[in-house]
Amino acid sequence: MPDTIGELSAVELSAAIREKKVSAREVLAEHLNRISEVNPVINAVVTLDADGAQALAHRADQLTASGAPLPPLHGVPMTHKDTNNTAGMRTTQGSLALRDFVPDADDLIIARLKAAGVISTGKSNVPEFGAGSHTFNDLFGTTTNPYAPTLSAGGSSGGAAAVVASRVQSIGDGSDMGGSLRIPASFCNVVGFRPSTAVIPMPSDINAYSWLGRTGPMARSIEDIALFMSVTAGKDPRIPHPAGLDPEVFRSSLETDMRGVRIGWSRDFGIGVPVEAEILDHLERHLAIFEDLGAIVEEATPDFSEADLVFGNTRAMDFAAGLGPILERAGDVVKPEVHWNVNKGFALTARDLIETAAARSRLERSVQEFFGRYDLFASPCAQVLPFDATLRYPTDVAGVPSETYLDWMRSACLLSATGLPVLSVPAGFSSIGLPIGLQLAGNHYTDMQLLRYGRAFEQQTGYAAVAPVMTARPAPLTTMSA
Repeated sequence: MPDTIGELSAVELSAAIREKKVSAREVLAEHLNRISEVNPVINAVVTLDADGAQALAHRADQLTASGAPLPPLHGVPMTHKDTNNTAGMRTTQGSLALRDFVPDADDLIIARLKAAGVISTGKSNVPEFGAGSHTFNDLFGTTTNPYAPTLSAGGSSGGAAAVVASRVQSIGDGSDMGGSLRIPASFCNVVGFRPSTAVIPMPSDINAYSWLGRTGPMARSIEDIALFMSVTAGKDPRIPHPAGLDPEVFRSSLETDMRGVRIGWSRDFGIGVPVEAEILDHLERHLAIFEDLGAIVEEATPDFSEADLVFGNTRAMDFAAGLGPILERAGDVVKPEVHWNVNKGFALTARDLIETAAARSRLERSVQEFFGRYDLFASPCAQVLPFDATLRYPTDVAGVPSETYLDWMRSACLLSATGLPVLSVPAGFSSIGLPIGLQLAGNHYTDMQLLRYGRAFEQQTGYAAVAPVMTARPAPLTTMSA
């Protein structure tokens, strides 16, 4: 059993601990051993509390022996994304400005994972303040891709994606404003899920009504995504949003019948979004999997013509509100991309905000018109294959120059602007073995049905079971160029 621990899903691992086939301490020992093996290659784990984790594992084994009821993720070890606050454990957000910050309290998603039995072991790397979808910072350096350790792991949940892909752990927590759960999932051959608004609440003293950013899971199977959601979803009194989903929804069956399901597919979101040709060709061949299951696939898209405006202005406002005070006191050590986003937020006028609200309303109307005809929207998750990790971001996409650090992320950002639940599922590998993800979106609060559709695809492909092979350390990554 210990020889296979790293390959087990969270569902399998928690069952094995519960059935006393393996102890929490044995599982933790394998988790820590795997970190020591792969972290010199991928630089994904940036804070580690082995002693604290061992004490927790010991208590977990005592609980197992007692015969008391066990929580759903009893004894499962996890590192957490370094933008999620962890009580008593350093949370830097990848910034020199917060290099010594130790929170007094857990963020809600972490508190719920711990209540579900997770053993917290450390933190995974992020871009500074989660800005951008390539994981590097001046504090810890660059996280690289387990499938090609000189290339990007994506971001901002790049560290989380890398440890899940590397079999360090079966599931990971992340967050997603402009693709931070989906793009690293696509780059690292794992599943990334951005839930509907407030399904996993994100309490905030700055803006309890914010809607663009989400927290959510990464895993190697849809079944584990559902398990994660079942212990982290649910209302919180600090969130005024009236909707949400009962966590029991995520404990229902993942089986579904794809016959007659109507899928709209778009290569470019109807607005000329550039995507590398190999990604498009590869994904279009894989759409036949849905057709073989009885679905109807057609070229169709909501009208995304105003989604860039909605995303750009909302993101800028959120950045200014959340990070403006940090730039005032420590802006000299914060990367220029964050300054750009915060400054854009402070420059927004009342007219800009009015236009943004109107554009979002028109975008929502287009989305509902689309889902009046289709059950699912399919699109490329990432516009590029994993790229040289020494770059700050790709300088061009399919020959189209990148003007900002967000341009190569538009495939994810456009869907963020809709507020829809979005899933990235492994869809195979490029001609040189680099992972490619398929992006699927459902209507608001159809999160569980979206997971069912993703699982139907997953069962026919099994790509996430293809583990990376890391046999040598790459050369040190020191050059960050535009």
